[in-house]
Amino acid sequence: MFKHLIPLLAMAVAPLCWLQAESFTQYVDPRIGTGDHGHVFVGANVPFGMVMAGPTQDRVGWDWCSGYHESGQRIVGFAQTHLSGTGCSDLGDIALMPATSELQLTREGLATPFSHEQEQVRPGYYSVLLPERGTRVEITATCRTALYRFTYDSAQPAGGQRLVVDLDNGVGDHVMYGRLMQLDDRTFVGYRISHGWANEQHIYFAMQLNRSARVTRCSDADTQLTSRTEQKSPVYELTIDSADNCELLVRIALSPVSETNALDNMSCESALGWDFEAERAVADAAWDRELHRIEATFRNPADRTIFYTAMYHFMMAPQTWNDCCGDYRGADNRVYRSASRPNEQSQQQPSYVTTLSLWDTYRAAAPLSTIILPDMMPAIASTYLHIYREQGKLPVWHLMSQETNCMVGCPAVPILADLLLKGYVEDSTLAWEAMSSSLLMEERGLDDMKRLGYVANDHHGGSLSMSLEYMLADWSAAAAGQAIVAARGGSASAEMQQAISYLQNRSRGYTRLYDPRVGYLRSRNSAGEFSGIDGFNPAYQTGDYTEGNPWQYLWLVPHDVDGLVQLLDGRDVAVARLDSLFAADSSLNDEANPDITGLIGQYAHGNEPSHHIAYLYTLLGQPRKTAAVVRRIMRELYTTQPAGLCGNEDVGQMSAWYLLSALGFYQVEPCGGHYVFGSPLVVEAVVHVGAGRTFTIRTHGQSDRAVCIRKACLNGKPIAGHQLRHEDIMAGGTLDFYMI
Repeated sequence: MFKHLIPLLAMAVAPLCWLQAESFTQYVDPRIGTGDHGHVFVGANVPFGMVMAGPTQDRVGWDWCSGYHESGQRIVGFAQTHLSGTGCSDLGDIALMPATSELQLTREGLATPFSHEQEQVRPGYYSVLLPERGTRVEITATCRTALYRFTYDSAQPAGGQRLVVDLDNGVGDHVMYGRLMQLDDRTFVGYRISHGWANEQHIYFAMQLNRSARVTRCSDADTQLTSRTEQKSPVYELTIDSADNCELLVRIALSPVSETNALDNMSCESALGWDFEAERAVADAAWDRELHRIEATFRNPADRTIFYTAMYHFMMAPQTWNDCCGDYRGADNRVYRSASRPNEQSQQQPSYVTTLSLWDTYRAAAPLSTIILPDMMPAIASTYLHIYREQGKLPVWHLMSQETNCMVGCPAVPILADLLLKGYVEDSTLAWEAMSSSLLMEERGLDDMKRLGYVANDHHGGSLSMSLEYMLADWSAAAAGQAIVAARGGSASAEMQQAISYLQNRSRGYTRLYDPRVGYLRSRNSAGEFSGIDGFNPAYQTGDYTEGNPWQYLWLVPHDVDGLVQLLDGRDVAVARLDSLFAADSSLNDEANPDITGLIGQYAHGNEPSHHIAYLYTLLGQPRKTAAVVRRIMRELYTTQPAGLCGNEDVGQMSAWYLLSALGFYQVEPCGGHYVFGSPLVVEAVVHVGAGRTFTIRTHGQSDRAVCIRKACLNGKPIAGHQLRHEDIMAGGTLDFYMI
């Protein structure tokens, strides 16, 4: 149908088959982003895995959204689920804590000090010494399981080896229901159903030990302790038999569906038995394989570390949310069972995913995925359509089968439209239905969009941001709809044609939100009135802007840059306004949102609405200004330190911006695959784009002084306009940048 687009479905299922001689995991530093407000995960997992097993610290709060912060000093347990880089807390399910003496089964009683000097962390592996517990904890992982190796102090007396199973202390949530049930002397199953950011999160688990154990104590004094029976209590203490052996191995498998499926997942992913070192090597190899999707060289080691750590963080999500058999828990909290068990090859890719931080990731992480993760894109597209069928709308911020409705707009629309325009969506009819109906609902300010053409500030907080996000989604859906009609030879129903026209017109509604009295986009009330301008200061955030202020949101019209330029009285004025953004005083008022970070003037790189702005210079005919600002951001706001991210990682978006920018281009429009040139940082990068094809980027004469592109050639032919098309990348070839 889409022969005028890019036929990528064949690429999407092609296995990666290149040979990697050099290990890239050695260049990853997982400590980057653990300080300041990066909120990244620390622990053991594999790319896009269901399990993210690692330490949960005793402190709670905004900088502990992942359960871990560089400033933390005590660990309360080692949980199997965590978030990475979010601005809200949740998860921390099913925590383990070793001990050699009886502990108080409370958060305070379980907490134990640790030192960063006694930690080791690298892709697929985590280790820490707990002196007060007399143990070393080591963790590695597969997609759905975590494997622990607890080494107890040999000086401890016989009978002193204990293991606490904690179903109570999560990361910013509370347990609603939980249980542990012993099946035999080494096998346990259970579940934890909790309420937090995700309203009703179900997680089921199976746990197996390499030595026999029994439940000897729990935090609920009324619970009867008998082996091989169900016990319902938040925290349990197991006593381990054969204490003359200092080493205890524990495997935990997760499932969103059932304890039975968790046991099945354990069987499916435990082919290496109790060989911890072998499983650790497999996890390392899984990361190395994914990191090799871009084989890049740099002029200095720090750039290489930042780049491959960014790839590591980018591949934390989306997370697999289907069991080995294909079963998953849908957005309606119903279990969907696979008609047949997937074969071994298909198990390597998820069929249903979660942790969809879409307001953040539609800007860079999603477009980057279409380039380097073509094999995953059909599953991403089908997940969105499954969620649409299950909850009646496309996802907003989806977490563990639950719709959080976090952030504004309809961010799944530009992502799904991008996937469709790039050839990854099989059912274009359903995709159009999902996009258009999700934008024509009556909830979350969309009733105002239908009635007024914008979201009124006397109806909703963050109304200006809501309006702009809906408008760029409107444009994206209309662009996808036009492509579908073109692929059908111009044939479309009157209803579809009318909807496309309506969404196109609504996408230009930002022009009604420009207040010429102050020269910024501002919200209107339901009567069509702007607020007064007495005391107006664009650096002071108001309730009309979501995690930003008028300085940044003036530029959130990536779908119609020419229209915005016209609104600002031409290119010269628009360039001057951009200059003033980057040169402004960086002061904020006391009520400013803490996400407004990474400031260069009033440009805020620590939050996503700014991420495309530096590239607007190129679209305004000033590519050297884009190059200067982009290189400054990469140099100043990304470092190798724990505070090396200037804002929340936001589930891969901060890292994806760096990755694309280091390659030399960025997708400014919300969808469609038009990439704008910036300032490439790589010396050379071989990008694996699927079906055995590679796209090689080479820079000539690049340095910290030579940051601007003098000339770009695609397969030896000069490129005009400082832009690149998606189909040129995916066809394979060579892009040469000549720097000045």
